[in-house]
Amino acid sequence: MTAWVLPDHIADVLPSEARHIEELRRLCLDTARSFGYELIMPPLLEHLESLLSGSGSALDLQTFKLIDQLSGRTMGLRADTTAQVARIDAHLLNRVGVTRLCYCGPVLHTKPSKPFATREPLQMGAEIYGHQGLEADLEIMELAMECLSQGSQNYLISGPSHANPKALEFLLDLSHARIVPSLLAGLDLSVEFNRQLQVHIAAKDTSGLEQLFRQFSGVPSPVAKVLIGLVDLYGSKETLTRAKTLLSPWPDALQALEELGWLETHLTAHLNVPVYFDLAEVRGYSYYTGPRFSVYTAGLSDALVRGGRYDEVGAVFGRKRPAAGFSLDLKDWVQLLKRPASTKAVLAPWSEDASLREMVLSLRAQGETVLCVLPGQQIDGEEFLCDRKIIQKGDQWIISNLR
Repeated sequence: MTAWVLPDHIADVLPSEARHIEELRRLCLDTARSFGYELIMPPLLEHLESLLSGSGSALDLQTFKLIDQLSGRTMGLRADTTAQVARIDAHLLNRVGVTRLCYCGPVLHTKPSKPFATREPLQMGAEIYGHQGLEADLEIMELAMECLSQGSQNYLISGPSHANPKALEFLLDLSHARIVPSLLAGLDLSVEFNRQLQVHIAAKDTSGLEQLFRQFSGVPSPVAKVLIGLVDLYGSKETLTRAKTLLSPWPDALQALEELGWLETHLTAHLNVPVYFDLAEVRGYSYYTGPRFSVYTAGLSDALVRGGRYDEVGAVFGRKRPAAGFSLDLKDWVQLLKRPASTKAVLAPWSEDASLREMVLSLRAQGETVLCVLPGQQIDGEEFLCDRKIIQKGDQWIISNLR
C-alpha cells in the first residue's frame, strides 16, 4: 500500500467541489445571519469529559480519542457540535435572554454513519437557546428550509436522470420525542428492554415488538398494543387524527400531538413544502425532549437535515435552558447538486511593466479573476474559463476577447 493512500471513508476534496462546498457554506451562514444568528467557531478537540458529558455520551463510540501531550489528559475529536454550542451558551456567553448561534466546521466519526458516508462530515447547524415556546421550534425549521431552498435554487439538480435541471424538492417529516416516554412512564424497565424497544420501533418491526413483549412481562397489554400501533402512525395530517384515538388515555402524548398539529399548521402556511408525520421515529429519543424534524430529498437514503428540541443539553454544564436546533452535512448535500459554472477569467502575460501591473490590480479590485501566465508555462485548470486576454497594442495594454 502506498503511503499517500487515505484511510477508508476519508477523501480529499478537489477544486471544483471544494469551491461548491465553500459557496454553500457561505450561503448557509449568511442565511442564518439574516435570521439574527451569530457565528461561533468551537475547537475541533476538547477534553473528553466535556465532549461526552450528558447527552454527548451517546457519541462515545463515534469519537476519536487521544492523549494531550501537554496535560496527559484524554482528549476527543468532536463527532458533533451541539454539546460544544451548549457549553458556549452556558459558560462563555451566559446570557439571560434568547441566544441564536450558528456554526460550520468538520466533525470526525470513528465509523461512517451510513453506507458510503464520509467519516469527516462538514457540519453546518444553528441553535436557539432561551425560548420554551413552539415559536422557537418553528423558527429553526424555517431557517433550515430557507438554507436548503437558497442552495438548491442556486445550484440545480445534477445527474443523467435530470435532462431539464430543476431545484431540489424536499419533504419535512415531524415526530415528537415525548410520545414513547409518556406511554412508558412509571414502568420499571431495563436498559436492555429500552434498547430493543427503540430498535424494533425504528425498524417498524411489529413481529419483533410482539416477541419483545412476550419476553418482558413488565409492559401492560394496553401499552404494548399502543406501542405496536405506533408503527403504522406515519403519513399526512390525518395521521394525527388516528393517533389521537389511539393515544387518548395518555394526556402527555395528546399534548405532544397538539404541538405537532400547531407546527404543521404554521409550516404549511409559511413554507411551500409537504409536511408528513412519523410517530414511530424514535432514534435519539433519549436526547431530544420535544418536537423533532427531518428533511428528506431524492438521491439520499437518509435524512439530509435532522433537528428538534433538546432542552436537557445544557444541564450538564450547569445551565439547563430551552434549546432547539438542526444540523446538516454540506458534503452530503453537494453531491445532489449541479456543479457551478467555471469562473470567467482574464489571462495576463507576466511582465514588470508598471502600466500592466496597474491594469491587473484594477481588474482584480473590480472583482475580476486575472490569471498571470508565468514564463514558459500555460494555464491548466477546470476552475476558470479564460474568455479574455490582456495584450499589448502599441504602447497600451488592452483586453481582447478569446471566444
